[in-house]
Amino acid sequence: MSFSFMNPAAFLILLALPFFYALKKIGLFSHISFPLAFADWNGFEFSWSDRFLRFVSAFSSALVFTAFVLCVTALAEPTVHREERVYTSRGADILFVLDTSPSMAARDINGMRRIEAAKNAIEILAQNNSPASYGLVSMGSEAALVVPSTIDFEYFKSRIDSIALGEMGDGTAIGMGISFAVFHLSESKALRKCIVLLTDGENNAGEIHPETAARLVAKNGITLYALGIGTRGSVPLDYQDPRTGKSYSGYLDSSFDSASLEKLAADLGGRYYGVESVSALSSALASIAKRQEVAQSYYIRSDDIFYYDKFLLAAILCFAAAWFVRRVLLREFV
Repeated sequence: MSFSFMNPAAFLILLALPFFYALKKIGLFSHISFPLAFADWNGFEFSWSDRFLRFVSAFSSALVFTAFVLCVTALAEPTVHREERVYTSRGADILFVLDTSPSMAARDINGMRRIEAAKNAIEILAQNNSPASYGLVSMGSEAALVVPSTIDFEYFKSRIDSIALGEMGDGTAIGMGISFAVFHLSESKALRKCIVLLTDGENNAGEIHPETAARLVAKNGITLYALGIGTRGSVPLDYQDPRTGKSYSGYLDSSFDSASLEKLAADLGGRYYGVESVSALSSALASIAKRQEVAQSYYIRSDDIFYYDKFLLAAILCFAAAWFVRRVLLREFV
């Protein structure tokens, strides 16, 4: 986005101001008057004696000057030039499966909750890689699609921000989460499709086994990546159950076997990432996005937004304000 004037030569008119002022000083542009002699007058020309009225008079003159400058600026045609890429082919389809079980409330990712760190990293990735489409499945003991694949970042962000811990139950149904993602990616026409699983535990719920879900992933030509979030050991946790409103605070014994996730990702053309910090999380997601890049065709669309009418309106308002001050407040009628 850039700003420029389509007719900058119009600003040469401003050079007339000092020239006009000089001519006025020598009396060439004085008001037409009819002298009326008073014997022995020897007085002074009119001036405001009240300080406030002197200020108001000066203010009205400033309004006239401002209005003149605004008119000249309007003649210069101020314009904002905006360019954007319009893609004519589809990018990669990336669907996140986010664990929303209560254990994701643990604060061990640089002092942040695991789920908050994950949501922030996903949002940053989606904002910086606009050609791709992004979607999200929320997973607990159950799973549900929260955001279908979209390139509308603002909508994507608002839906992610609305996700609450525990809303899908207390558990980790990895098989169901992956299956939901496959179902919504199976009809995609994107050249590359992938599922990114973000979890801090092993599969312990749901009616679909991860190996069954893996066969569906392979059948539909989808790549799967897995991120194991969290440190090991005793970590602080605070959590409020969205269903009962009851609060929990204490420590979580964090430990899980990542071997099954590592094998799952490797078998499906992806990779497993162990994540224990914000930087590691961001790096893992950036690596995934890079591996899923698709060459896309696009063209540049240019839009010009003209502001001369707004400057002209502002000038009219300044002239009107100056007239009001002079005729109503100062009661000048000459």
